[in-house]
Amino acid sequence: MNTFTIKDIENLTGIKAHTLRIWEQRYNLLLPRRKETNHRIYDNDALKALLRVAQLYHSGMKISRIAAMTPEEIRNATLEHLEGEHLYTSYVSQLIECSIEFDQPRFERIFHSILLHMGFEKCITKVIYPFLHRIGLLWVTGNVIPSQEHFASTIIRSKLIVATDGLNVSIASDDHYLTFLPEGELHEIPLLYVNYLLKKNGKQVTNLGPDVPLDDVTCFARYKKPSHVLTYMMTHVSKPDMHAYISLVKELGQQTKMLVMGPAVGHLAHVEGITVIKTAAELEAYAAIQ
Repeated sequence: MNTFTIKDIENLTGIKAHTLRIWEQRYNLLLPRRKETNHRIYDNDALKALLRVAQLYHSGMKISRIAAMTPEEIRNATLEHLEGEHLYTSYVSQLIECSIEFDQPRFERIFHSILLHMGFEKCITKVIYPFLHRIGLLWVTGNVIPSQEHFASTIIRSKLIVATDGLNVSIASDDHYLTFLPEGELHEIPLLYVNYLLKKNGKQVTNLGPDVPLDDVTCFARYKKPSHVLTYMMTHVSKPDMHAYISLVKELGQQTKMLVMGPAVGHLAHVEGITVIKTAAELEAYAAIQ
């Protein structure tokens, strides 16, 4: 049984803690248990119920109306078809529920439903990334549900690999991309999506995977001489030395271009000899013209 703080609930539902406290006081909505310190704690059932409430609230339903509904009415309302951005929110909430309960068959059914509704790329960018962001906030803090995060990530990772292998495209240029995650960086899903986009654009890709020492990258690059070396930095855990990447660029020479992506480098406007790519769309545009 997991327990969640009100801050955890805020991260998972997208509802501010202050707003949750007001709902509790005004509508007696899902009263939490209290620790000896009087801090609120929520269990799995409370989280699932609040995810459904949040889903309806984000879709535009007034909280007073939601509070007047029975749990069964709320459950049925969340199963109704939603449109546009609200549909993305609905899917994120459902995937969080599946992760909490380790419900792999339902997780995969929902994933396939998303694919049918919006295609693979929107599935990843509009649903899977927001879902991983919410789960990841808890995983990074070390508070709760690391096993659920691993459970979900493993399923998503397998879907990305299958989708990439299934791309029916031929190599359209001599470009060869070497991709990797730096030492200490283990968040592989964004890099796998990068590999998918590159292959879709007809590029040859060699992926060294997560947690790769720079010496190993240098060894491969010297031997195979890729046209591009690309890394994705999701967190600041590893704090990579950008000077080391600049030195690598200088050693490999002008025939090899160095690309960096990810939230940990999004603040960089320019680094000598390195191209900073901030979004998947920018990468697709870059790959299309190279």
